[in-house]
Amino acid sequence: ASGYVRAKEQYEAFALATGPIQALFVSEGDTVHIGTPLLQIFNEQERLRRENAEISQFFAAPKATQTRLRELELAIELAKSTLANDSLLLLRQRHLWAQGIGTAIELEQRELKFKSSSLAHQSARLNYQDLKRELEFTSQTASKNLAISKSLETSTLLKSKIEGIVYALPKEVGEMASPQTPLAILGRAGVFILELQVDEYDIVTIQKGQRVLVTLDSFKGTVFEAIVAKIHPIMDAKSKTFTVEAEFTTAPPGLFPNLSLEANILIQVHPNALVIPRNLLWGQNQVLTEDGDTLTVVLGIKTYEFVEILGGLKEKTGLIPPKR
Repeated sequence: ASGYVRAKEQYEAFALATGPIQALFVSEGDTVHIGTPLLQIFNEQERLRRENAEISQFFAAPKATQTRLRELELAIELAKSTLANDSLLLLRQRHLWAQGIGTAIELEQRELKFKSSSLAHQSARLNYQDLKRELEFTSQTASKNLAISKSLETSTLLKSKIEGIVYALPKEVGEMASPQTPLAILGRAGVFILELQVDEYDIVTIQKGQRVLVTLDSFKGTVFEAIVAKIHPIMDAKSKTFTVEAEFTTAPPGLFPNLSLEANILIQVHPNALVIPRNLLWGQNQVLTEDGDTLTVVLGIKTYEFVEILGGLKEKTGLIPPKR
């Protein structure tokens, strides 16, 4: 399997905002913690939206709306007093009417006045309740809008999500940033994993814990050991490969992310096996000897470079490559 060296928890950091980079707070190689600011994106619109939301929230706050509520409370008190007075006058008029004093029209007017005062009192109370609900809704909406504005403004500040190191800052101050462009690459400091691409035909033979022999272009001639630590359960439809992660058991010094590598995952071990270079095979299972004879052999394990011979060939037999 071929692959790359990755820092553990390595990820590309994106921002949600669009705009020019206003400031860089770290440099490549700096150690960062969770929440460490990495860079600031300039976005005047988000600042203005936040200030506008603060103004709206201030005028929608309960302290700022007490005057309107107090006005309706006074209206309720007045309507209540008017209702009590009209009720008393109606009782007096009924008492006089029982004694034969007054007219029917005067009694009807008192009853109508009492009903009008009662409706006015109920209306004042309903207006108070409606206004109170409206002000509570407006206050909550203003608070939510302010929280959203602050969140959007905070999105212009890119922060680290891990304890680690800054490996790359692709953008400089003044360059445009967008949600589609990675602005930083971070990962754990000094802890690396191997990200291998295994063909779909071979993935069924891979298991966690298997030994991995690794060669890197930066360390030619040296083989390092690792073990399979994780098998991603979905295939990349484009490359027809599965991603397998391995961890070093003997890691080389001075590793860097994105170093290319070649790995051999050991799925079987045959001690003292007889092997020949794969380019000595002729057809499916034949070889040519130095004497010009053609031998049919029994094949075992195959790799990209070698093939195991289970029978039909002796160790001392000299072979020559077939003519292509």
